[in-house]
Amino acid sequence: MRPPVRPPLDGLKTRLAEGRAGKFRSDGFLRETFRLPRPDARAKAREWFDRWPRQAYWTEIESWFERPGDEIEFTIRRLPTAD
Repeated sequence: MRPPVRPPLDGLKTRLAEGRAGKFRSDGFLRETFRLPRPDARAKAREWFDRWPRQAYWTEIESWFERPGDEIEFTIRRLPTAD
């Protein structure tokens, strides 16, 4: 009789690597990071808030930084669906 064969762990290894790289978080929010000139950054944020309203999707600018050359780097988050 043979010992049991271990299942492949490729999927688990991939998710762990993504989690360590910051691509996946278990809090349920979808995040996207942008680096745009200031007027374009404002337009992109307005687009997100118009498309996914704060009250329904908990849309929020999670962090932002002012970069050289009048560029804004920001991360915006929202829930994937509204209940």
